[in-house]
Amino acid sequence: MKKLMPFLLTLLFLGAIAIIFIALAKKEAPITVVTNNFEGKPLPIKLNKTNDTECAMLIKTQTNAAEVIAPDRKTWFFDDPGCMVKWIQNKPFKKKAKLWVFTIDTKRWIDAKKAFYTTTYHSAMHYGFGAMEKNSSKTINFHTMVQRMLHNQTMANPKFRKKLLGTSNE
Repeated sequence: MKKLMPFLLTLLFLGAIAIIFIALAKKEAPITVVTNNFEGKPLPIKLNKTNDTECAMLIKTQTNAAEVIAPDRKTWFFDDPGCMVKWIQNKPFKKKAKLWVFTIDTKRWIDAKKAFYTTTYHSAMHYGFGAMEKNSSKTINFHTMVQRMLHNQTMANPKFRKKLLGTSNE
């Protein structure tokens, strides 16, 4: 029995390691891109299982999320319209891609280029751009939002945030 004990302990140890590896192998990897979106429409986001393509944060809510659908029908996901803007800037398909945002006012997917954007919304990355379907005196259009994003004129920039909120002494 004394000679059999080390063998049984080794066998038990190897069995435990095998169980751990099998459990890890079955764990779902986060979703970052989906292929074959032939309809070119926004796909349902698997919340808490989908990563933002730009910042890699887990997407926890559909509100204010964004999606890019390339001409090859690949779909990328974003937790914030600002992340979408940063990510797509240097892509060769930038002008041909379909851009979608989930609005904070009507709670539905619309063409990001037709949306209007608040500038002080508490968005996932704190850029401040809340996508809206309805225009108001406090919203900007897509082109202006892109320009502000690219020039760091967002709520994530402390100096610009003060200006947006009217707390700047300048």
